[in-house]
Amino acid sequence: MTRNAPLLAALATLLLAAPAIAHDDAANPTHTVTGPADGYAFALAAPGTYSLPRIRPAADALLLDEFGAAHHLARLFRDRITVMAFMYTRCGNICPVAAMRMTDLQALAGEMPEVAGKLQLVSVSFDPAHDTPARMGEYARHLRADDARPPRWLFLTAPDEETIEPVLDAYDQPVMAKANPADPSGPYSHLLRVMLIDDAGQVRNIYSADFLDPRLVLNDVLTLIGGTSPAARTRQGDPRQ
Repeated sequence: MTRNAPLLAALATLLLAAPAIAHDDAANPTHTVTGPADGYAFALAAPGTYSLPRIRPAADALLLDEFGAAHHLARLFRDRITVMAFMYTRCGNICPVAAMRMTDLQALAGEMPEVAGKLQLVSVSFDPAHDTPARMGEYARHLRADDARPPRWLFLTAPDEETIEPVLDAYDQPVMAKANPADPSGPYSHLLRVMLIDDAGQVRNIYSADFLDPRLVLNDVLTLIGGTSPAARTRQGDPRQ
């Protein structure tokens, strides 16, 4: 078994349990993505019909990519819309679900060049003792699309716990060690908080597990960049797809 066996097993279960990607979607003519929005009592608002107020500046930090190179978050946020999730690779609970939602978003955005070039996905581990740069690289290979069309997806970790703790505090990301570190679902308890950050480094939305739906996130990204969905363009007679 690989070191990412919990992730792979959880993803396999999720993919077998639901038709995650099919065809003929209201938000995108090529992909249909299932998610929490299917249970909402209201339809998702069309991109550009609402505003996303600035919540607060996104905190900076010096983190490591999968090759061990250091990056300032503030520089990575510059000139791109960012969807950033805190996670850890040993999680057998909510992190695999979030990873599946992120891969769906990656696929949807990959079919929209005007979005793919302005969007990036960022996964940040809060388990640096285990999630070394090399391990994050291995994790990335299971999730990141092989072709060049989708938005880039960065997998970051910290050199040590002392570095990641203030980052978690700055983003109000709760993480607690479980009493049983050998718990099969992973050694940490945490809430899912995924940040939408604009190209000026301002947090514009925060998604919990109940609101991390790729179609909702894509509409929010389109709202920030002033775009429209493929479905809306079809209704308007715009031939772009």
